[in-house]
Amino acid sequence: MTTSIRLGTHQARLLHLAAQGLLARPGRRARKADVLAAIARMRVLQIDTINVVARSPYLVLFSRLGAYRKEWLEEWLAEGAIFECWAHEASFAPIVDYALHRRHGEGRDGHWSMKHARRMHREHAAGMDGLLAHVRERGAVKAADFERQDGAGGGGWWGWKNEKRWLEALFALGELMIARRENFQRVYDLGERVRAAAQANGHAAAHAEVSEAQMRREFVLGAVRALGVAQARWINDYFRSGRKLKDADLDPFVEAGELLRVEVEGWKQPGYVHPDHAQALAAAAAGRLRATRTTLLSPFDPVVWDRERAAAMFGFDYRIECYVPAPKRKYGYYVLPILHRGRLVGRLDAKAHRADGVFEVKALHLEDGVEADTTLAAALAGAIGECAQWHATPQVEVGRCEPKAFRRLLREAIAASGTR
Repeated sequence: MTTSIRLGTHQARLLHLAAQGLLARPGRRARKADVLAAIARMRVLQIDTINVVARSPYLVLFSRLGAYRKEWLEEWLAEGAIFECWAHEASFAPIVDYALHRRHGEGRDGHWSMKHARRMHREHAAGMDGLLAHVRERGAVKAADFERQDGAGGGGWWGWKNEKRWLEALFALGELMIARRENFQRVYDLGERVRAAAQANGHAAAHAEVSEAQMRREFVLGAVRALGVAQARWINDYFRSGRKLKDADLDPFVEAGELLRVEVEGWKQPGYVHPDHAQALAAAAAGRLRATRTTLLSPFDPVVWDRERAAAMFGFDYRIECYVPAPKRKYGYYVLPILHRGRLVGRLDAKAHRADGVFEVKALHLEDGVEADTTLAAALAGAIGECAQWHATPQVEVGRCEPKAFRRLLREAIAASGTR
């Protein structure tokens, strides 16, 4: 499959980062509208509740926008411009994609798949119907509104009280939606009420039903657009919308002009680009894209959540170790990939001690072959300082570094930057 468009490995990375909004530092202070625009660009913003640094959706937005007000995310949810769904995992998505994600949810195999939700309703029809009637009559609820009758604690979903299970099943069935979050806790309300409120706020959900074929088509195009450039086998992972694709599956898209097929240096398979990125593709091929951004990424950032893609795109082997037993961790509990001028140059194990105002760099590892010089130290000091200030943890403490000599350079750069 030959093509007249060819990209070097680095140019492909830059096209990917351009699509994700990670090429350059924002030119102005973030505004509320920028949060919604970033989510629309990515199409999905994965949710995770680990709060060692910042919960993942906040950190993903910070990497793209710089310092911003975290409450803007909750405000967009409460206003109905975004909604919660199961996509790649639990995610925020633009409300305009509601119909696509509902169709996706109806056929999804996952923890709260329709099969499991329907089975739960068969087994607990009276309780679930009663809970739904309670919400209809009395309004939105949180799982915390219901006390466990046995008094037992629950550290995982297996320990959830019945109402929590039923709320999640009703959410999977589409009967309930997340109206808002309070202290990051879900508030459930009738789906029809949430969508009506969104429409009243000027954020109309797409009500027309879509077929399975339409959903898969739109998710293929949407994933490629969000990724900038992608191999066929990576595409369906973005929304978890089906099996791994082959190049032959994309022939109709290419023939219709809906996707562009390109060659990328070092890739055995071709890449695919959405026509909306034709101008950026031409700039990348001509060597005119430049990456100047240095920032910290969430472990659940779209750039790194597909381990195979991150390895092929950046030569970066990344595994999220917060779910790995402590003795088996190589880099740390909550390790943030370091993006520097278009490359993933290292990883940083961090913890924000909010009560003490301390941002602790527990360990920092640079990738093999990365030059540990003063230029990198200054850029990284700026990125860490920006993140620390955003957290209101302005005092930065640097622990172990690999290579060891880089610790002195980084500490000196942090001191010179004015970050405490």
